Amino acid sequence: MVAAKLAIDPRSYTRISEKGVVRVATKLLSMEKIDKRFTSVHALRQVNFDLDEGEIHALVGENGAGKSTLMKVLVGINPKDSGQIHYMGHLFNPRDPKHALEMGIGIIHQELNMMDHLTVAQNIFIGRESTMLGGILLDKREQNKRAEELFTHLKMNIDPTELVGRLTVGKQQMVEIAKAVSHRLRILILDEPTAALTDTEISELFAIMRDLKRQGVGMIHISHRLEEIHQIADRVTVLRDGELVDTKKTSEVTKAQIINMMVGRVIYEQPKVKSTVPPDAPVVLRVHNLHAGKLVRDVSFSLHKGEILGFSGLIGSGRTETARAIFGADEVQSGWVEVNGRRVKIHSPEDAVSKGIGYLSEDRKRFGLAVNLSVKDNMVLATLDQFERGLFVNAKKVREETEKYIERLSIKTPSIEQLLRNLSGGNQQKVVIAKWLIRNCDILIFDEPTRGIDVGAKSEIYTLMNELTKEGKSIIMISSELPEILRMSDRVIVMCEGRITGELKIEEASQEAIMSLATMGHQAVLAGS
Repeated sequence: MVAAKLAIDPRSYTRISEKGVVRVATKLLSMEKIDKRFTSVHALRQVNFDLDEGEIHALVGENGAGKSTLMKVLVGINPKDSGQIHYMGHLFNPRDPKHALEMGIGIIHQELNMMDHLTVAQNIFIGRESTMLGGILLDKREQNKRAEELFTHLKMNIDPTELVGRLTVGKQQMVEIAKAVSHRLRILILDEPTAALTDTEISELFAIMRDLKRQGVGMIHISHRLEEIHQIADRVTVLRDGELVDTKKTSEVTKAQIINMMVGRVIYEQPKVKSTVPPDAPVVLRVHNLHAGKLVRDVSFSLHKGEILGFSGLIGSGRTETARAIFGADEVQSGWVEVNGRRVKIHSPEDAVSKGIGYLSEDRKRFGLAVNLSVKDNMVLATLDQFERGLFVNAKKVREETEKYIERLSIKTPSIEQLLRNLSGGNQQKVVIAKWLIRNCDILIFDEPTRGIDVGAKSEIYTLMNELTKEGKSIIMISSELPEILRMSDRVIVMCEGRITGELKIEEASQEAIMSLATMGHQAVLAGS
């Protein structure tokens, strides 16, 4: 009745709020037949995508599906080859990210772009500082006041005078959002916003997103965590191999259907019900009473040949610190390590590698890869001495070895000379694994092996891990995803506050049992005192 009296723009539609009030919501964005090539790679093929006012629209797909490329086209990082963008009812051709931001389109990248040595307020208003005396002096008080008003508006509890480097990743992300919103934002793009957040921080982020939604901001949410899609998104668009598969209301599609659209095949995520390790399998690694820093306290465990030993626990429980201590990356105060029944001294990663231990860091770009080098160079980083022939490197042998592992691990790359930064996250992870396989390490520590990669690449990594254990390799797998722990592990070690609080056979492991052990730190300390 009311809607009939409204002059509705063809790019708008009628929406009824929870209170029964009819309002017109504008079609903020329409991307039509977007095409983009990078030399031999056809990254986007005639892709359509749209976003409504006050909508959270999820964008999903495997690594390399074209999600990031589409968003880079939208904010002007990569110019489109063809197609049209309509923004707020007008043709839009962004020159660069600064232009897009000035027009009200902001992007929060997975890798945050903050200056740790500056305060929160300084980061938010950099280039737009508050001044006094005709612009001669900075007005820090006014700038802090502006930031405080912004945080009040966004319902964020952050001190504008705090150095950004002292904030958690979750708080830094909120500062990035506040910075974007301060530009009179209409569209906010969030690229893997929850990848490094705790459950509490994710809840806080979603509360902020819902508040922005009520204010009419449209959001594009890129995520590999499909369980989040139904929590936060109104619609979901799936891309595959640079093409649009479909757009659905999240209320009308299941997680399994989304996965099937993403990969074009069914992927099963059933937990392991029985260990595949023989009862008499020899112990290949034994850790005795290890102490290292504040987060590794009296840690003891063993790893058997052909076993996947899952390490679970909340962020800050000491899982990564334990792995780094074993690998020689962090100093050990006391305790020792045995490899194949012999006590070994590991004072550096070089020592660990010489004993047959390889480590895939949770931060692969910082510690595991040289992204500005080629695929080939990254693969042979740990084994270059094996390819040396006098003063020269045997290029033919390097090529043969790297091409063998590219084929074995199904690494998608145009050639071994491709710069690693141009590969998707899943393929980068495979390159790290190839590096340690070329080194022929028998003990592999996988720290968050599938973080930031899609379900298809995850499935390939899981298959590879199972193949490696069948060949006699042994794996310590650290993961924050309980379904992953239950799917892959033969046995589960749980840590809390630097201590092992329990060990579970996979037959008796469950999410509830693991979480119970992961939250009993104080009880464990009392029991051990």
